[in-house]
Amino acid sequence: MTGWERFTDSFFNARVMAQYLPKIIEGFGLTVVLALCIIAAGLAAGLALALVRAFGIRPLNWLIIFVVDLFRALPPLVIIVLLFFGLPNAGVELSGFVASWLALTLVLMAFSEEIFWAGITAVPKGQWEAARSTGLGFLQTLSYVVLPQALRITIPPLTNRTIAITKGTALASVVAVPDILGAANAGVSFSFNPSPLTLGAIAYLVLFFPVVVLGRWIETRFAWKR
Repeated sequence: MTGWERFTDSFFNARVMAQYLPKIIEGFGLTVVLALCIIAAGLAAGLALALVRAFGIRPLNWLIIFVVDLFRALPPLVIIVLLFFGLPNAGVELSGFVASWLALTLVLMAFSEEIFWAGITAVPKGQWEAARSTGLGFLQTLSYVVLPQALRITIPPLTNRTIAITKGTALASVVAVPDILGAANAGVSFSFNPSPLTLGAIAYLVLFFPVVVLGRWIETRFAWKR
């Protein structure tokens, strides 16, 4: 057997690929669900924290800054392991899916809060003053004048951060979540052949390449024109 034949038999074994393709497809679906849950919860929580921070209540702001900096500093894998293996010692047991969702949501929340806050503070102070001079209250100014401008500013960086965090769903395989990587690793363990990993790589390309292209379009569409 030549070197090329050994390579194709190891990484592109048609029999092994056909055997584990259904598991990879199941993992693909689970990865999509997990990613969507993380994006929805993480962005909503980040926006909520940024809006609370806009009220300027110092004790709350200090607490928000501490929480945000904590989860920006901790590696996502460490958070997943702490939630999955640590919380049972406190009497709280989470499934691998929930632990992964919660950990990556907290990370996305932390980064998105800073992005939303940067967008809010980037709106010129004159916009606040002009809105208040027309009789609008603080909440009305924030909701109708400042927030729409801030959201437009934040769309490109939020898109990049969202893509980055959804790639982190592969970390869920560490706590036995049968996502794409988990299904591929299981296939390798049972077949003694790395071809399922090739299938997993293809599945990630199918999932993330359109997302990256969409992100590029969003960045162009919502970028400020000079």
